[in-house]
Amino acid sequence: MELWVVLLCTLLPLLLSGLYVLGVFRTRRPGEPPLDKGTIPWLGYLLDFRRDSSEFLKQMQRKHGDVFTVLIGGNYFTFVMDPFCFGAIMKESRSKLDFKAFATRLVLQVFGYKPSGDSMNIVHTASMKHLMGEGLTVLTQTTMENFQKLMLFNLSSGEEKLVWQEENLFHYCYNIVFRAGYLALYGSEPHQGAGDKEKAEEQDRVHSNQLFHEFRKYDRLFPRLAFAVLPPKDKREAERVKRLFWNVLSVKKTWQKDKISAWISDQDQLLTENGVPEYMRDRFRFMLLWASQGNTGPTAFWLLLYLLKHPEALEAVRNEIDKVLRENGQEVKAGSPPITITTDMLNQTPLLHSALEETLRLVAAPLLVRGVMEDISLKTSSGTEYTVRKGDRLALFPHLSVQMNPEIHDEPHKFKYDRFVNPDGTKKDFYKNGKKLKYVNMPWGAGVSTCPGRFFASAEMKLFVFLMLSHYELELVSEEEEIPAIDSSRWGFGTMQPVHDVRFRYRPRF
Repeated sequence: MELWVVLLCTLLPLLLSGLYVLGVFRTRRPGEPPLDKGTIPWLGYLLDFRRDSSEFLKQMQRKHGDVFTVLIGGNYFTFVMDPFCFGAIMKESRSKLDFKAFATRLVLQVFGYKPSGDSMNIVHTASMKHLMGEGLTVLTQTTMENFQKLMLFNLSSGEEKLVWQEENLFHYCYNIVFRAGYLALYGSEPHQGAGDKEKAEEQDRVHSNQLFHEFRKYDRLFPRLAFAVLPPKDKREAERVKRLFWNVLSVKKTWQKDKISAWISDQDQLLTENGVPEYMRDRFRFMLLWASQGNTGPTAFWLLLYLLKHPEALEAVRNEIDKVLRENGQEVKAGSPPITITTDMLNQTPLLHSALEETLRLVAAPLLVRGVMEDISLKTSSGTEYTVRKGDRLALFPHLSVQMNPEIHDEPHKFKYDRFVNPDGTKKDFYKNGKKLKYVNMPWGAGVSTCPGRFFASAEMKLFVFLMLSHYELELVSEEEEIPAIDSSRWGFGTMQPVHDVRFRYRPRF
């Protein structure tokens, strides 16, 4: 009898602890948001959230209102769907809402990189210096040269210009934008003399194309890798591709290249000074590659596709580009020298910028997460106050609460290329219930998690479209081609991707 008592006393605390971990005993306290744990202990709504995050959050919002707490994979997430709350959340101190802990776990799991204590500050410092102002001007010039190397090297004149070339639009855009960004950031093959230059540029084209195909293999696995649900075979493949990039982007190999961006080299120097070992700096570079190039190519695809599906938008943006070229004394024609597009010229294209913003509004869907370090109070626009519990995670999903909100954006599912610009070219303001909103489009995140490379990414995408529209006639192979549906597995990871590609054709304009 005493043995059973001992066993019971030993096992009961373990059982209770297990039930606690599974979330069985969690109840809603007075003043907290509605709590929904689902029917499966610990998992909660993980499967529903993974299947289609946007649809799941729509259902929860209809059921509970603008603020609610749900159990997802052993963690309690409080989602805030009221855009008037965003400002207070973004201003909250890191001692109360912490972004770093969540990001640290994610980059270790996905990229194999374990951040040092000062990693975020290093990225921020280098990005402020090299991805804005004069640094951005230099990098934009290098990126433009690489676009020309990849896109325009085989432009011909004469009768051959009448021949259409046919491609898959998503693959073409992602391929070209990724490769131009990669070469601009991580350097190109060194060369001496004119003949050697042509050989080096061909090597760059071949090598960057091979690297893109490996990158796409990893990119396809990324959502399931982030959720830690890869089957063994795919897990081995992800590990293989990671190691390939750690090697290709390694400190030793990239120092053999020409024109390595100061953004990359400065960060490596700062990491070295902070005692980060070389193998970890190699992993850091892979993280930077995905962060800088994982969303720009897909966004360029959507932008070109929306323009091709809306002829009035295509004509307006192309006319703006042609006008900028003329006003800067340049012209695209057979036999003429390559055009030079500067950051100042890109700043003279408000319609192109608005079309890009509209594209991002429709297809950029990041999930912004903060760890709740101590109980915090949250007041909604209706006046209701909630307490968000210490240890939970606070999350925003701007695509649903802001970007597709019909109270903010009229006919939110429609592409309106001039939505974000006034007739005089100035930026348009947006309101909800008569009150001006600060956050109306959040593709780059906000607060401490704002993408530090957003200005370079924007310049990169606009450069690509500028060159495509100035040099080529473009059209869809089938005018009846519908805008493809999005891959719902990628909600929360940046720009969405299509479930299938779209055929298009192009040929030189002159």
